[in-house]
Formats: sequence, C-alpha cells, structure tokens
Amino acid sequence: MTELTKFAAPLGRVLLALIFITSGWGKLWAIGGTMGYMQAMGVPGILIYPTILLELVGGIMLLVGYQARITALLLGGFTLLAGLLFHLIPAAGDQMQLISFWKNVSITGGLLMIVSMGAGAYSLDNRNASGEAQPA
Repeated sequence: MTELTKFAAPLGRVLLALIFITSGWGKLWAIGGTMGYMQAMGVPGILIYPTILLELVGGIMLLVGYQARITALLLGGFTLLAGLLFHLIPAAGDQMQLISFWKNVSITGGLLMIVSMGAGAYSLDNRNASGEAQPA
C-alpha cells in the first residue's frame, strides 16, 4: 500500500493539472467562440485572457508541483466560480449542465485536498537542497 500512496499524490496532481492545461489551450485556439459564449452568459468577454493565463500557467504549476497549495486554491476558486456561472442553470433543466456543475465541484474538492496536503512526492515543492524532487 505504501508503494501506491507514494504515487497517488503526484498522479492525482498530474490528472488535475491536465484538465486546466487542455482547457486553456483549447480556449487559446478558440478565443472568439469562447469570448462569445462568455458574453452570452453575462460575463465580460475580455476575461478570456486572464482565464487562459490562469488555466495554462496554473495548470503547469500544478503539474510540476510548484507553489501547489496556492495554485490549487486559485484554481479551485476559479473552477467553482466557473461552475456557478456557466453550468448551474436550474431553470433550464439541462441534465448535462448539472453534471458539468457537479464535476466542477468535484474538481474543486480534489484541489482542496492539494491545498490541505501539499503537492506530494516528486514535486518542485518537495525537492531537496540539491534540487532533486523527493519521493514521499
């Protein structure tokens, strides 16, 4: 079991990071469409730029485990806010949007685990004095 737990934190961190990196990359290549969707939902389209920056930079920081606690807190707040703004639409009765909302809530939960426990093994936050990432 200790072998599994040694790799659970870094694997979880990587899997959480991938959703932000791929989402930010996708927004970068579809800025116009995403901006239009944001505006249709009542969110200023200009916020696409800090959104892309947060998703890409935050995702990469989470991936490598650098400043993981603060990064996870920022990404968690962003994810919960995005879920509330774009997916929680009770009047529409859209089951897919409700599922997307709960996925955002779940991702926020995973990020809060990183806030609580740190980056885990094989992260920049847990490297030794020589600069090498330490296993847990």
